[in-house]
Amino acid sequence: MDEHGASSSRKRRSLYHNLGGGHFADVMFWKNTKESGTILAAFTLIWFLFEVVEYPFITFICQILLVSIFIFLIWSYIGSSQLIQRQPPSINDLKISESTWRFMFNKINWFIIKLYEISSGKDFRLLVLAVVSLWILSVVGNYFSSLTLLYIVFVALETIPMLYELYEEELNYAASKSGRDMKKLFKDFNSKVINKIPKANAKTRRHM
Repeated sequence: MDEHGASSSRKRRSLYHNLGGGHFADVMFWKNTKESGTILAAFTLIWFLFEVVEYPFITFICQILLVSIFIFLIWSYIGSSQLIQRQPPSINDLKISESTWRFMFNKINWFIIKLYEISSGKDFRLLVLAVVSLWILSVVGNYFSSLTLLYIVFVALETIPMLYELYEEELNYAASKSGRDMKKLFKDFNSKVINKIPKANAKTRRHM
């Protein structure tokens, strides 16, 4: 592998690990096309039901619970009569495992740590990108409902990493150029505005 290919591969791995790696990153990068497509289709169906059809949320939840109750009731009855070989799931099969909760809390902790790292300003380009993205989301949020906004964010999460992987060089060049331009702008602002603000010397401060 040449130097350019190795550099590109390192950047892809870096982005993959920045998304937490593991199953979450696999979904975002469409490593498993069927699973990623199914999740996207499910979110699209939920958004369509509540935003387009305006299906009542409480009605939807109650009907889902009613259908689940009837399914388990019929399944238990048929299973006990040995009409089918497969037994209904036990209570242990329905419990949410500790590993699932641990995974969720790990993702929350990862998000908090990433937010702190971005806020520290060590990666100026990432800081500017985060600020601009949050500002855009705050503006967009005035024109969309919360569910629609969440759906847009989810679709973005499922498409941007894949698009970044396809157009990595072009996006990196544009981001690098924007970062240099922003640094130059801040430097000019600091030299032409901030440095020209008169500051009180030590002697003046003592007499105040």
